[in-house]
Amino acid sequence: MMAVERGAAQNTLDAYRRDLEDAGHHFLGRGTSLRDADTDAIRGYVAALAAEGLAESSRARRLSALRQFYRFLYVEGHRGDDPTGPIEGAKKKRPLPKVMSEEEVDRLLDLAAAEAATDRLSSSARLRAARLHALVELLYATGLRVSELVALPRSVLRATGQAIVVKGKGGKERMVPIGEAAGDAMRRYADVAGEPGRKLEGNGRFLFPAASETGHLTRQAFARDLKALAARAGITAAKISPHVLRHAFASHLLKHGADLRAVQELLGHSDISTTQIYTHVLEERLIRLVTDHHPLSPLSRD
Repeated sequence: MMAVERGAAQNTLDAYRRDLEDAGHHFLGRGTSLRDADTDAIRGYVAALAAEGLAESSRARRLSALRQFYRFLYVEGHRGDDPTGPIEGAKKKRPLPKVMSEEEVDRLLDLAAAEAATDRLSSSARLRAARLHALVELLYATGLRVSELVALPRSVLRATGQAIVVKGKGGKERMVPIGEAAGDAMRRYADVAGEPGRKLEGNGRFLFPAASETGHLTRQAFARDLKALAARAGITAAKISPHVLRHAFASHLLKHGADLRAVQELLGHSDISTTQIYTHVLEERLIRLVTDHHPLSPLSRD
């Protein structure tokens, strides 16, 4: 159901499987099964996770997996009740996202561009530099999820104008503007990758092919290269990840006047509440707007 009806990604399916298997092992050790566990058994499982020192966010995720599992059993008629109904989960505290400054992003992009333009590189090093430049430019220009970025099809090179179609969670497609700089970096990388005599590993239908299980560059490989680039740019590696650049895209857009709904659409969030983690940026902007322009503001009176 998760795969076919909801179009869940493989990473999501794997996470649900791990969470349900862990709960199943717990229940078996206490004389029941995953299918037959009652409310008390599930409360005991959640309490055991807390006693083990599991983070609140991880406990909430595991309880969420159980809720969806038992709801499915109930709806499909495999159980006459949903034992998770009476259980209240701890509300997850949504932390503020880590955000890079615009100056830091500029340093990162400038270095990636400079390294990609270096003449004194071996053929393979030139390809890696061009690929990293394209990845970083595209990520900051679009705010794509890293899983969407590394799996971009080669067909995006045929896109006319300054926008591409991206397939996101649940197979939903959305149009994403990429901007001139990112488009140029993407095409320059494609030119380097398509040089005569160069043989690329992986699946040729991907923009960033690699010798991996999926046939395209892995998220982990890109994250590693991004951290190394940040270190060379004088930015603390611990401060950056592909997801941090996605946050920077959204925060910087809002800072410069973008509408929250527009940012929601660009990020591919199905629910506006997910996008509202960026309201701290909006609040700062609105306070500045009132301070600078309200007739009763001291600045306006001056």
